[in-house]
Amino acid sequence: MKQGFTLIELLVVISIIGILIGLSVFGLQGAREVSRDAKRKSDLELIRSGIEIYKSDCGGYPAGSGDPAAVLSPSGNGLVGNGLMTTCATTNTYISLVPLDPVAPSRNYLYFSNGTTYEICAALEQSQASAVTCGGSSSCGSSTCNYKVVNP
Repeated sequence: MKQGFTLIELLVVISIIGILIGLSVFGLQGAREVSRDAKRKSDLELIRSGIEIYKSDCGGYPAGSGDPAAVLSPSGNGLVGNGLMTTCATTNTYISLVPLDPVAPSRNYLYFSNGTTYEICAALEQSQASAVTCGGSSSCGSSTCNYKVVNP
C-alpha cells in the first residue's frame, strides 16, 4: 500500500492557503492606509509648529496659497527667515524640508495664509469627514481635502 496525499487533499490545502493569503492582503491594506493617515497628521503638525515659530520671530505667517512645499520653500531650502526683522534672519531655518503627502503627486497638502491666519489641509484615506476648504479650495491633488488644521 502506497503512502501519500491524494490530489483532492492537496487541492483543499492549497485552496485554504490561498484564502488565508487573500484575507491577509486585504487586512494589510487597511493598516497601510491608517499608517499614511497618521503620517499626514504628523506632517501637518510639523508644518504648524514651524510656521508658529516663524510667526513669533517674524511677526506674521508666511503668506500664500497652494502646495506648502512650493509656498513655504520656493527655493527648496525649507522655511527660512525673510530678513525683514533682526529676529527673522535669513539664516533661521524653521522647517528644513517641507514634507510631501505619502502618495504625492496624486495627493498633496494644501496651504493658505493671508499673513494673519493660516489653514493647512490634507485628504485622509480612512476619514468619513466631509470636505473642508483651505483658502476656498478643497482640492488636495486628485482627492478632496477632509482634514484641516488652523492657527490656534
